Amino acid sequence: MELPKLPLNALRAFEASARHCSFTRAGLELRVSQTAISHQVKSLEDLLGVKLFRRLPRGLALTDEGSALAPVMSDVFKRMCATLSRFEEGNFHEVVTVGVVGTFAIGWLMERLPDFHDAHPSLDLRILSNNNRVDLAGDGLDFAIRFGDGSWHGTDAMHLSAAQLSPVCSPQIAARLKEPVDLARIELLRSYRSDEWAQWFRAAGAQPPILRGMVFDTSLALAEAAARGSGAALLPITMFEHYLESGRLVQPFDITISAGDYWLTWLKSRQFTRGMIAFKSWLKQQLPDPSGVL
Repeated sequence: MELPKLPLNALRAFEASARHCSFTRAGLELRVSQTAISHQVKSLEDLLGVKLFRRLPRGLALTDEGSALAPVMSDVFKRMCATLSRFEEGNFHEVVTVGVVGTFAIGWLMERLPDFHDAHPSLDLRILSNNNRVDLAGDGLDFAIRFGDGSWHGTDAMHLSAAQLSPVCSPQIAARLKEPVDLARIELLRSYRSDEWAQWFRAAGAQPPILRGMVFDTSLALAEAAARGSGAALLPITMFEHYLESGRLVQPFDITISAGDYWLTWLKSRQFTRGMIAFKSWLKQQLPDPSGVL
């Protein structure tokens, strides 16, 4: 089907008028007169052979035909603006969208992002933080950095970092802890992975206590609750070095367990763009042992 040859200015006038329900406000936005907007919309209506607005004593109301066209035009112009904004000084800025579990974003990635920008100034990196629950396709992600065993359905993965878990707490609580078993007498802050504390107590040679109390869906919230004296949290210790260095958190025992690692993941069906290749290569360069893809 051949598309009708419609004037861009008329479509823009219609889209702005539909958003504002006013020719006057559309004219102010587009920096033309109310009369010019009205004429452009009228010409569009004549070309389409339908009425797009009902003219009211105060403002406008979309007809059924106008209501059908308005969201389509709004989406088209948003996409155009988003794409055009990626051209700067003759260069096209490719976008790479990465979903990152919040702990890794704060504890590792953020401090290295200036280096990525310096190395790849024409790439626009979009970081979407999460609590480790992502849908690569549904969320429109090129990559996801997540915590686990590296095996997710339909994905490939590259190992990034180990995530040894160890208890941390405020200095005041740490002063009351002499042996690992003493932790059983204070509030144990939990994540949605309910078996981690039991695993740690067994590694420490102690009987796991019955767990009750607060549950958090992110390690960042766990860390902050622990720092404020709410109890002890079991956290990936290398991701919270800034808390330990500042003294807000203390690691009372050096016993650690492993419940997973951090991985860069992507859909097996995903065709890599130049931006994706650049980001993956840059990540590998940041790792102590950039050893290929699993």
